[in-house]
Amino acid sequence: MLRVFLMLAAFFGFTGVALGAFAAHGLKSRLSEQYLAVFHTGVTYQLVHTLALLGVALLATQLQSRLVTWAGVCFAVGIVLFSGSLYLLTMSGIAKLGMITPIGGVAFLAGWLCLGLAAWRLS
Repeated sequence: MLRVFLMLAAFFGFTGVALGAFAAHGLKSRLSEQYLAVFHTGVTYQLVHTLALLGVALLATQLQSRLVTWAGVCFAVGIVLFSGSLYLLTMSGIAKLGMITPIGGVAFLAGWLCLGLAAWRLS
């Protein structure tokens, strides 16, 4: 899983920075301040959880635990659903896409819970 999580972290890190720059320079005049803030929220959560995914990748080399693996999976799913739905919402204006966002938030929470449980189980 090390390779997969590292590649996902690299991809999400790259796209997070690119999307942040795109929003700051390319979308500033096209989106309302409210939608720009929503887009920025997506970028922030993507980059924070990219670092978490990177940490999980490194932790997985030292700790063989299904909980650590699940934490990484949850973080990746959370990025796609939470941040991705916010990007699509702001670009399309389709408000119903906002219904997907909480599912991504729950995936983030599940990832942190898995990480916490893995730590709890350490001797």
